[in-house]
Amino acid sequence: MKTTRRQFIQRSSGLLAGASLLPEVSALAPSRGDDALHVALVGCGGRGTSAATQALNTEGNVRLVAMADAFSDRLENSLVEIAKRHPQAVDVPEERRFVGFDAYRKAIDEDVDVVVLTTPPGFRPIHFDYAVSKARHVFMEKPVAVDAPGVRSVLATAKRAKEKNLKVGVGLQRHHDPRYQETIRRIQDGAIGKIILLRSYWNSGGVWVRPREEGMGEMEYQMRNWYYFNWLCGDHIVEQHIHNLDVANWIMGGYPATAQGQGGRQVRTGPAHGEIYDHHAVEFTYADGTKLLSQCRHQSNCWSSVSEHAHGTQGYSEVSAATIEGEGGWKWRYEGERPDPYQVEHDRLFAAIRADEPHAEAEYGALSTMTSIFGRMATYSGQKLNWKDALNSEISIAPRRYAFDADPPTLPDTEGIYPVPVPGVTKVL
Repeated sequence: MKTTRRQFIQRSSGLLAGASLLPEVSALAPSRGDDALHVALVGCGGRGTSAATQALNTEGNVRLVAMADAFSDRLENSLVEIAKRHPQAVDVPEERRFVGFDAYRKAIDEDVDVVVLTTPPGFRPIHFDYAVSKARHVFMEKPVAVDAPGVRSVLATAKRAKEKNLKVGVGLQRHHDPRYQETIRRIQDGAIGKIILLRSYWNSGGVWVRPREEGMGEMEYQMRNWYYFNWLCGDHIVEQHIHNLDVANWIMGGYPATAQGQGGRQVRTGPAHGEIYDHHAVEFTYADGTKLLSQCRHQSNCWSSVSEHAHGTQGYSEVSAATIEGEGGWKWRYEGERPDPYQVEHDRLFAAIRADEPHAEAEYGALSTMTSIFGRMATYSGQKLNWKDALNSEISIAPRRYAFDADPPTLPDTEGIYPVPVPGVTKVL
């Protein structure tokens, strides 16, 4: 039945199905409709809730039919929020709500066409691999890994996805923003001459902290506070700054050859902030010698900027503002439409699925993820690194076992302090 229905969506044969949602959440129309795309959501936090809503916003008949998360409270809260926005498109009865480390398998095994992967990024390689093994189309949030072995896994899975004609979207939504598209097209067409310097920033005050509750085990604590542990998040240079680094790669049409930098913890130094740094500054160099100066910071009451800039021999572009200034004083500013790029990325993925057109974003998603990891490796080690060595690193930061009674890769000392990477000491290769 699964094969028949997916074949219908691609070749206009059909399968009728009907179901109802538990009454406290929603009531469904009596029939799915022949062309329904069935979605499973894996990872029910805030981003997952938004991504599932955006999937249901796409044109055509789309149904959310399965959900998975490590925690039941997050799943239930997400389900209620999504059902409020799309009461006629949510069909997730209790038997299709899965909780635990193996929940992703159960959700993907359901009769679904598209899987939305929005867990912490440390899980992305194994979830992506399983979704493709089951011939599911995929939308996955960035970043797509937290270490080099994970990136290589995603690249291998991306190749298999293409061989199976599966469509894959990655949450680097700037690629679907017409302001960025037009600005970068003009830069690549020579509007500022030869690029000589790029700058990128994600400087902000930081994100949430969730307190440790009485009786909470270490694995659950880290999962609840995933942003502060590298096996789950990759550090904020990977989780957030990837957007800015991805734009630089897009402009250059490639990836940095070398990286060196520095970082540390000056403000967020307590046990609540796990093991990650609160600032990174990296100098990336591309193969043609072009430099990218990169900063990301989580420190309150400091200069904040989330932006990208390109300097050329004949002008300058504030890429994030969609402006260009050239020799002689001429200026250009994007004045076109401004659709929500978060929605557009889902619109295009689902349209490609329905039309059976190519849609393959996993490779550049993986390599921009690797660029972010490359920067972290440079700041953690204090060494100047090259791309090939970094990509081929065998150092994995994944846990040996995924279970609530298992030890995470990083553990606190007797005073609750987690070990922090030390430049000149920490090994990354």
